Amino acid sequence: MITSPRLHSCTKSVAVRLLLPALFLAGAAFSAGADPQDDSRPYTLFLGANISVGQGTELHPVRDVNGGSWVVGANGQEVLVSGASGPINMKIVPARKLTENSATISKLKAERAYTFANDPSVKLTRGMNQSATVDASQHSAVNQATAVANNAIAAGQMGASSTSSNQGHVVAGADGTQQSLASAQANLDATGSGSDVFLKDANAESGDFDAFDVAFEISSGKPLGDPYIVVITRFHERGANEGAVRDLVYAKALEPIEAKAATVKFEQAGFPPGYELKSFEIHLYNHGEEIATNIAAKREALTSDQAFDYVKTAYLGAHKTDTLPAVPAIIGRLPADLQDRLATGKYGEAIFVRVTKDGMADAVFSDAACTRAIDDPYVASVVRCIRFKPALAQGKPVEGVTSLNLSRLKT
Repeated sequence: MITSPRLHSCTKSVAVRLLLPALFLAGAAFSAGADPQDDSRPYTLFLGANISVGQGTELHPVRDVNGGSWVVGANGQEVLVSGASGPINMKIVPARKLTENSATISKLKAERAYTFANDPSVKLTRGMNQSATVDASQHSAVNQATAVANNAIAAGQMGASSTSSNQGHVVAGADGTQQSLASAQANLDATGSGSDVFLKDANAESGDFDAFDVAFEISSGKPLGDPYIVVITRFHERGANEGAVRDLVYAKALEPIEAKAATVKFEQAGFPPGYELKSFEIHLYNHGEEIATNIAAKREALTSDQAFDYVKTAYLGAHKTDTLPAVPAIIGRLPADLQDRLATGKYGEAIFVRVTKDGMADAVFSDAACTRAIDDPYVASVVRCIRFKPALAQGKPVEGVTSLNLSRLKT
């Protein structure tokens, strides 16, 4: 029997994925620059968010965003959850995550804003247009009343009482109501060109922000085919008790993200006028999995050894009394030509890896009993890029064997 060489840990770098939250002061705009990934610390540990939604008591993990609907997985199928069908219940659970894959967010700017209907400049323009309409209408009313009076005088029907008759003549106002000629002239003076009535109204609403504008550029060395963002904004409503904070959640599907930076802009509406922005988080996902960016909450860059130690510690903590087989935990950067070899039909059979109690690959075999060692340096090079959650016996790590199909590894 030929014994395969002992396998050692893979030292090649691996990309990471993470979440982007940032804290903002109300009414301010900020920018975020790129933060290149440190190749010696290819993993990132961060505080992420697991989001589940549903209508009723049953909630399901979000997988995607489609227009104004959430896409969740339920009973093995993708199901749309839309506000058009009724109230949506949501659960957001903070979770520590270790990520692979990476995207870069730059030129990030965010600020409180106005929706179109609540924008003071729009209201001012609308008011000025209304003023111009009133102006023209009132001039018309005066001219009409004067013409009637002149015609009546010419016909000998008004005599010396023409002035008092003019003041009592009824004409239609701009809004269709009835008002006297004297009132029409008074309104013309008050709301005509140069009046500050509408400017005063606009200034009175200054600061009544009811929206949130966000813009940034995003890119990824590894293309993201189905990305979307979820924005969680925390705010204080004007007049609410001190310290009372509410959340508003917004989701948006993005175009595929590539190495060339693309611009993303959106307006998040639905805030009560005059709200105070406390903080917001932008979560980036692809196919339902959070993707790394260069900014993260409680972000910590880790070496491969540190990342693996974190995974093992978390795993042991979650299975203190369980008996479980070894399973792959972290897959590093696999050989570039693996896919080409797999396409030719090579390595389609399952292999068996003997895993130490520390989670390291020790040797590879063609049978579960580990009697037929595989003496293939290429297979060894692939397997040594994988670190495993060790087998457990009542919560204690032990040596174990796990099956592995190279064609099913994520590359």
